Amino acid sequence: MKRSFMFRTPAFATIIILLSTICLAQSVQTRASAQPEKIIIDTDIGDDVDDAFAVALALRSPELQILGISTTFGDTETRAKLLDRLLGEAGRTDIPIAVGISNPQIQTSLSQRAYAEGGHFARPSHPDAVNFVLDQIRHYPGEITLVAIGPLVNVGALIDKDAATFRKLRRVVLMSGSIQRGYGDLGYTKPHGPDSEWNIKNDIPSAQKLFASGVPIFMMPLDSTQLKLDEVKRAVLFQAGTPITDALTLLYHEWGQETPTLFDPMTIAYIVNPKLCPVTSMHITVDDKGFTRAGPGAHNAQVCLDSDPEAFFRFYIPRVSGH
Repeated sequence: MKRSFMFRTPAFATIIILLSTICLAQSVQTRASAQPEKIIIDTDIGDDVDDAFAVALALRSPELQILGISTTFGDTETRAKLLDRLLGEAGRTDIPIAVGISNPQIQTSLSQRAYAEGGHFARPSHPDAVNFVLDQIRHYPGEITLVAIGPLVNVGALIDKDAATFRKLRRVVLMSGSIQRGYGDLGYTKPHGPDSEWNIKNDIPSAQKLFASGVPIFMMPLDSTQLKLDEVKRAVLFQAGTPITDALTLLYHEWGQETPTLFDPMTIAYIVNPKLCPVTSMHITVDDKGFTRAGPGAHNAQVCLDSDPEAFFRFYIPRVSGH
């Protein structure tokens, strides 16, 4: 009788309702957290080969929903054609490719130009990158991560055209900058300190606008991205024989050098598995020479200063090779 009475009391009924509400909220939260993260990749693919390796990782990551890929810096039309073929061979022609601001006066190597001009996946046209990205942000305010793995030409143009909409990005994750280490720190030479890093120094004003924008920034600088894909690792990856790894093999050989450094893929790896590149909150400014300086002031960036290359490759190679 006592147990029956307790189940009938209003207080007990209230507790049951509260517990049910909490369980439902947790269930909804779990389902929401399981939703793929919406990303847009902004890339100067076609010069150094690491951009292609970053795109490949994104394509192989079900945790991500790629809303589009935009091209930046120099010959952006040819970069878009390269992406046409890469996405076509990967079976992902559903992903929009947008062409960024073109500047024919910028001499870029586009070492993988022949790949861009081959194949049968060329699209008849591509949307304008700035308008495309702004439209996506308006459609998904607060949800999109912009992955910037090239010079920040398009980023600066986005801020100039509609800073209020740009601030509705969820965050920007970028490979850029050099805080404590420069390009020459190869593990067997004496560190020489920070460099003016490529993606920053090729559009310093745009980089300055980004770090002053108020958008959450997650920064993978040279300090944590000098990830060497040596001969053994290349063999394992290239022998997988999938459409994506075959495309990477072709692009690697067109690139024409020996050991790629996978700077850019760390951005995608961080989004999928943040433990691969732990971040520290810092205040970052960009000076007029393109150096990224850490100093006093309100923190405006989460910066990864160190990473474990072997842990990165234990994640990257099985994920991209499909093993």
